[in-house]
Amino acid sequence: MDKVILAYSGGLDTTAVIPWLKETYGYEVVCCCIDCGQGDELDGLEERAQISGASKLYIEDVVDDLCENYIMPCVQAGAVYEHKYLMGTAMARPTIAAKLVEIARKENAVAICHGATGKGNDQIRFELGIKALAPDIKVIAPWRDDRW
Repeated sequence: MDKVILAYSGGLDTTAVIPWLKETYGYEVVCCCIDCGQGDELDGLEERAQISGASKLYIEDVVDDLCENYIMPCVQAGAVYEHKYLMGTAMARPTIAAKLVEIARKENAVAICHGATGKGNDQIRFELGIKALAPDIKVIAPWRDDRW
């Protein structure tokens, strides 16, 4: 059975995506939560993912990499968006994409799924990062799929 890596937050949307991926694509779902410093929000994730049908959950700590290689250079450069918004969330996306690709390679997954909505540009950030690192891996965006 082919595998998909799901960028998993443990929230309602990504939890509901687990059975949808299994039913719609026939994939084994491997969840991957990227710890960017969420703290207590990670409690109970493994149980929630497994109850929803995931075969496994990775919790990957990227705090040091995120701070050292993305946040600090951004702060040092004085980078802000529209002269007022700090870019911490935007800077987390390349780290998350890289870790998702790493886990996809480890699991021999054929696809990576993210739950980013179309409200901001997170879909683009995730997908460009994933495609730059792994052009052979399919990207699934449920919010753009009519079957979702």
